[in-house]
Amino acid sequence: MQIAKTEAEWQARASAFLKAKMKEKGVTYAALRERLKAHGFEETEASITMKLKRGTFAATFLLACLAALELEGVQLAELAEL
Repeated sequence: MQIAKTEAEWQARASAFLKAKMKEKGVTYAALRERLKAHGFEETEASITMKLKRGTFAATFLLACLAALELEGVQLAELAEL
């Protein structure tokens, strides 16, 4: 497993990870927006798109996305594969 060495690498991997999990689950940006509402987040489809495009978002947003996508047992090794 190769660990990211810069903040930019971590950002790119976190973004790619969420996008890949959304694709695996068949969840669109619009659907993620709806799912995030159940976790107390009032995001727009555009704001989600931009966060994932930039790769910059708070840990709380990441955790809410993991919950919204109903992901269990996420391992850091998965980030190395991206």
